[in-house]
Amino acid sequence: MTFVRKLPRMIDRLSAASGAVGKWFAVLLVLIGTFETISRHFFNAPTIWAYDSMCMAGGAIYLLGASYTYMKDSHTRVDLLYSRCSDRTKALIDVIGAAVFLFPLMIIMFEMSVTWAIRAWRINEVMFNSFWYPPAAPYRTLFAIGLFLLLLQAAAKFARDLYFLVRNETLD
Repeated sequence: MTFVRKLPRMIDRLSAASGAVGKWFAVLLVLIGTFETISRHFFNAPTIWAYDSMCMAGGAIYLLGASYTYMKDSHTRVDLLYSRCSDRTKALIDVIGAAVFLFPLMIIMFEMSVTWAIRAWRINEVMFNSFWYPPAAPYRTLFAIGLFLLLLQAAAKFARDLYFLVRNETLD
């Protein structure tokens, strides 16, 4: 099997692993939310750390799940017309859409997220939504990793779609 065929499968496995890690943040989000609700309403003892923790856990779910969602073609799409198209037309729409919209946006977002992550590590940035002030660098780094994984998965889908358009056969 050639490298051209192996690489998208390797990226798929990476996206699947990212999704598997991301789902544990959903468990963490529920546990923290439950703890905060019980503490606040039954013991009149709210925490200072729950809000930031839930925001970061929710962001981790979103960021680590993005590449998995894209791999499974489960992202939101207005598909009134798309769903009625042939496979070749869908591939053409996806290639054009990725080249014109997805890649430029993801590249800009990835570059910005890396810059923010490096800055956060350099200045020891903290989150300031609450009085807990957790470090921002790990979350900002996770943000950059999530965008990188989404970019990789988009490249894999782009390669598959382009291969299908050119060869009229699937890459897998």
